[in-house]
Amino acid sequence: MSWIDSSRDDLDVPVEGGTHRTAVWTHPARPASAASAAHGRPDHPARPLLLVHGFRGDHHGMDLIAHHVRRHPVLVPDLPGFGATAPLPGGLSLDAYADFLSGLHDSIEQRYGVPPLVVGHSFGSILVARLAALRARQDTPLDALTLINPITAPALEGPSRLGSLLARAYYSLSARLPERAGDALLGHPLIVRGMSEVMATTRDPGLRRYIHDQHRRYFSTYTDRDSLARAFAISISHTAAEAVDALTMPVLVISGGADSIAPPAATRAFVDSLPDVRSHAFDGVGHLVHYERPEHTARLLEAFAAEVERSTLRT
Repeated sequence: MSWIDSSRDDLDVPVEGGTHRTAVWTHPARPASAASAAHGRPDHPARPLLLVHGFRGDHHGMDLIAHHVRRHPVLVPDLPGFGATAPLPGGLSLDAYADFLSGLHDSIEQRYGVPPLVVGHSFGSILVARLAALRARQDTPLDALTLINPITAPALEGPSRLGSLLARAYYSLSARLPERAGDALLGHPLIVRGMSEVMATTRDPGLRRYIHDQHRRYFSTYTDRDSLARAFAISISHTAAEAVDALTMPVLVISGGADSIAPPAATRAFVDSLPDVRSHAFDGVGHLVHYERPEHTARLLEAFAAEVERSTLRT
């Protein structure tokens, strides 16, 4: 998308045993006024936002939110095993992802002089919640966190159980087939379109076409079937709510009131369990907040970042 103002800037992220070359897309801050420009003065640099995408996606899924953020630089990596970033050398596990994200967080802080505000969507919410728990154990806690369409209930329980069981069978079959047949099943246009139709709730025909085109283009940019299978196992075996005891920092939860993958009731219960939380649920929106309400989401992120910054300056 040439209208998206971003550039690729690969980073060598420290991980256990060395570094991991990571494809990262940077969207520059675009202050619209002298007042907002003050956020970027040398003694008070604008806090960058680190957006972590969901399962089977890559950085493209966060493009619209990043495009609408103006006061802060936004960095969007391809997670290991997806897009242009190779799997982690030790394999993909929830703890390995958390360790990787911790190294990425520190690399961004070193570059910008301030820690990033970490934002995770869907599968990314599971990863960044585990990151928060890891940093809390290491006595280097995150000072804020944002979760978009967070996975807060076990996938194999509740109203989404049937869909999760079907997905598990689908990924299990694709993993057992010969490589060529397995990849063909995973990327079959009718299956990808069917998934896209289930997730999209907007009635805007132009936006629906855009969402379906994005899924057609980027839903199969995983690096290999083993990495995809490992990530899927994480997605149905864990939730962001597992880390609730570590989520004592200010947390912003953005959700969809018609989300069939992350049930609203579970999200409300999760929000109620957090000690320092702000939440916003978009009526009539499902699991694709990042596509269906990107501009409003960007405003929520900027307001939250400003609130966290004011709190930091007071202390």
